Amino acid sequence: MSRFTVFAKLKSAAVLIVASYGTFAVVSVYKGNERFYKEVIMPLVHRLDPERAHELAIFMAKYRFVPKNIYEDPEVLNTQVFGKKLLNPIGVAAGFDKHGEAIMGLRDMGFGFVEIGSVTPEPQLGNEKPRVFRLSEDYAVINRYGFNSVGHNLVLQRLENLRHKQNLNYTVGVNLGKNKTSSDPISDYVDGVKKFGPVSDYLVINISSPNTPGLRNMQTKVALTALLKALVETRNNLPQVVKPQLLLKLAPDLSFEERKEIAEVLAMKQCKIDGLIVCNTTVERPDYLRNKKKNEGGGLSGQPLKDVSTKMISDMYRLTGGMFIIGVGGVFSGQDAYEKIKAGASVVQLYTSMIYEGPPIVTKVKKELAELLIADGYKNISEAIGKDLK
Repeated sequence: MSRFTVFAKLKSAAVLIVASYGTFAVVSVYKGNERFYKEVIMPLVHRLDPERAHELAIFMAKYRFVPKNIYEDPEVLNTQVFGKKLLNPIGVAAGFDKHGEAIMGLRDMGFGFVEIGSVTPEPQLGNEKPRVFRLSEDYAVINRYGFNSVGHNLVLQRLENLRHKQNLNYTVGVNLGKNKTSSDPISDYVDGVKKFGPVSDYLVINISSPNTPGLRNMQTKVALTALLKALVETRNNLPQVVKPQLLLKLAPDLSFEERKEIAEVLAMKQCKIDGLIVCNTTVERPDYLRNKKKNEGGGLSGQPLKDVSTKMISDMYRLTGGMFIIGVGGVFSGQDAYEKIKAGASVVQLYTSMIYEGPPIVTKVKKELAELLIADGYKNISEAIGKDLK
C-alpha cells in the first residue's frame, strides 16, 4: 500500500471522526444533554474571563441561539403568581439579564418567569473591572458589578417592544436600583415604579446589593418606612387597572432583630407591599471556601448561600405571617428548590448554577422538583409551601 493511500485513508478516518463528534455535539446541545454541557461546553466557556462569558451567554440568549427547551412542564409544577398562571415555579434571578435583552431566549430555556435588572434611572458603568470571580471548587461566584446599567429609557423601550409590538404574555419582573451618585435615592425608585409599572408584572426594590455604597442602610427601620410609603403610594396611583406587584429584596446578612424590624415595617398599612425576595448575595465568607479568590470584595452567591437563604426564607415567612416569597440562593437541584418551597417560598430563582451547568440546569431542577412533589403526595406545588413550618 502506497504512502499516499495510507494518508488518504487516515484523512478520511479523521474527517469521519470529526464529523461524528460534531454531529454528537450538535445533537447533545439540541437535546440539552446535562453531562455534555457540564463536562464539555461549560469548561470551554470557563476559559473566558467571567464577564466575557456572561456577555457571551447574553448574546446567545438574546439571539435565541440556544435550542428551545422541549421538556413539557407537568401540572404539579403549574402555579398562580402575580395574577398569572406560571407553567413552572423556576425563574431566573436578577443580575443575569441586566438590560432586558434576553427575555425571549430565557423563556425558550424553560424558565417560568424572568426578572431583569438591576436597572438604574441614568446609565452608569458600574465598578471597575475585574468585578466577577468564579470560585469553581465551591460552585460559587463573587461579583461587584455595582449596578452597571444602560438606564431606564433603553430598557423601557425593549419591554414596550415586547409587550406592545410582540404581544408578549409572559411574566417579567424588573429589579430597580439607584444611581451610585444619586442625592435622592427614594426618587430613583419612585421613577422606576412610574416607568416600569405599565410594562411589568412585578417590581423589585433592590436595597440589598453590597456593591453600592450606603445602599444597605436603606433596610433600617426608619429609612425603609419612608421608602416603602413613597413607593406604595406611587404604585397605587398608577393609571392602569392592573397594578404591578411590589417586592422587596433583602440581604442575607441582616441579624434576626433587623429581620423582625423589617417585618414590623411590612405590617404597616402604608407600607403594605406584596412580597419579598430572599435573598441577595452575602458579604460573609465561610471558612470552608477553598478558592484563592474567596477574599475578593463583593457579594458571594452559589452553593455557600443555599442554607443561609433557606433559613432566612423560614424566618421571614414566620415573621410576616406567611408573606409571598421568592426564594433564591444556591439552587442547583430540585431538592434545593424543594427545601426553599417547604421553608415558605412560593417560587424560586436561580442564576449561579447556570454558570456551572448551563441551560440544562432548568430542566434538571424542574424534573427533580416534580418527582419530589409527587413522591410526597402533592398534587400541586402550592400545597407544599411552608410545610416544614407547620
